[in-house]
Amino acid sequence: MTDVPLTPSRDFIGHAGEPPAVAWPNDARIAVNFCINYEEGGERCVLEGDDRSEDRLSDVAVESRIGARDLNIEQSYEYGSRVGYWRLMRAFTDRGLQATVNLVGLAGERNPVALKAMIDAGFDLQPHGWRWIDFDTLSEEDERAFIACSIAQVKDLTGKDPLGYYAGLPSMNTRRLVVEAGSFLYDSDCYNDDLPYWSPDYPGLLLVPYSLDTNDSRFGRGERSYQVADEFFTYLKDSFDVLYAEGTTHPKMMTVGLHARLLGRPGRVGALHRILDYMQKHERVWICRRDDLALYWAKMYPDPRVGDR
Repeated sequence: MTDVPLTPSRDFIGHAGEPPAVAWPNDARIAVNFCINYEEGGERCVLEGDDRSEDRLSDVAVESRIGARDLNIEQSYEYGSRVGYWRLMRAFTDRGLQATVNLVGLAGERNPVALKAMIDAGFDLQPHGWRWIDFDTLSEEDERAFIACSIAQVKDLTGKDPLGYYAGLPSMNTRRLVVEAGSFLYDSDCYNDDLPYWSPDYPGLLLVPYSLDTNDSRFGRGERSYQVADEFFTYLKDSFDVLYAEGTTHPKMMTVGLHARLLGRPGRVGALHRILDYMQKHERVWICRRDDLALYWAKMYPDPRVGDR
């Protein structure tokens, strides 16, 4: 039997039913962060040296072609970068709102026009791996090099190191390598809470939970997929309503994951417009970038195990 890694550690207790009474800016009852996953161009493709074509998260239900291209899924991804992304971005900029971009490094290199638009709009860039792949398939050395490439890319684009990292499909080494890189305040590869919390394994590393349920990836999950935009809107609305109600005494956070090739379709993007308008009709709602949320938490609720950062 091989040795089983002990970190990341597991915690089944958390706040034991008594979450902290968080005070968000302007006495908000809920902090909402929208993440646009920019992956188009970073997926598996033999043109990038991969041994197979992509088969995940698109409107095309296919199996990987070993050693060959699949033009259908390639062009499904291209739709996201050519068309869908711009629809998503305008939903925010037309309302004066900002989102977070989960940036796959190679995908960003493939579309510098989109990259510039993200930065000009004031969106924060959270590295989402250099490729959109399962990082458990990489050696530790290769994953470390990919993380370094992502840091260098964001610093070159913005003049600052990125604050957060989200692999999506992390390896057992990912969190340790994120800490080792020395530039990250937070890691988003967690799904186990409705509030940020400090890593039990790595003092000073904030964990900002992401979400796979309030996420449009459910349009691309086979038999469990959403079929129409109303299903996505309703699920987001129901989630928001519960968290907003709980926020009268114990404010929470909510993350919404978006994909340009999925929600950016004309038959679906209306769900994004509707949920943004719905949230904005409520008082005491903080629609924020992920970096701003993490910086606020670190300032107001610092890790007691470390000194001033």
